[in-house]
Parts: sequence; C-alpha cells; structure tokens
Amino acid sequence: MSEDFSLSDFVQRALPLAILGIALIGAPLLIFEPEGLPRMRSLSKELAQVRAENAELTRDVSKLRAEVRELRDDPAAVERIARGKLGLVRKSEVVFQFGKPR
Repeated sequence: MSEDFSLSDFVQRALPLAILGIALIGAPLLIFEPEGLPRMRSLSKELAQVRAENAELTRDVSKLRAEVRELRDDPAAVERIARGKLGLVRKSEVVFQFGKPR
C-alpha cells in the first residue's frame, strides 16, 4: 500500500510539472511559428488597410449620393454638367470658336 501512495504522490507532483514543462516549450513554438504571432501581425496590418480603404470608399459613396441628389433636384446642376463636361449649348445661343494664338 505504501507503494501505491508513493506512486500516487509521484503522479500528483510530476503531472503538473510535466504539463508546465510542455507549456513552457510548446507555447513559444506555437507563438513564433509562421502561423502564429507573425501571421497575426500581418493580418492586423491588412485589417487596418482594409478599414482605411473602406472609409475612403464610404466617403466616395457619400459624395456620389450627394451629386445624384443634386442632379435629381437641381436643374441648374444638370445644365452645369451638360455645359461643362459635354460641351452642350442652348438653341438660342451662338457659339464662337477662336483659333489658337500664334
């Protein structure tokens, strides 16, 4: 019976030490392997870039929505774009074209 007690006592003391030893060796290996901490850092950088790009795209969408709203509600805006970007004129207007200066 004293052998069982000493074996049980040994297991009770050695098992936590063995688990601690495995954890002390295994944790750094898992952290510093390519799929560990370096991967997490690169994913964090990528996430920050994606969030910045998403914020920029959100600003662009807001600007485009405002432009659509303006074109829908303001006839002067439609005329401004027709004149500026498309080069259109009214039927009652006369267009003068000048040559390039020499």
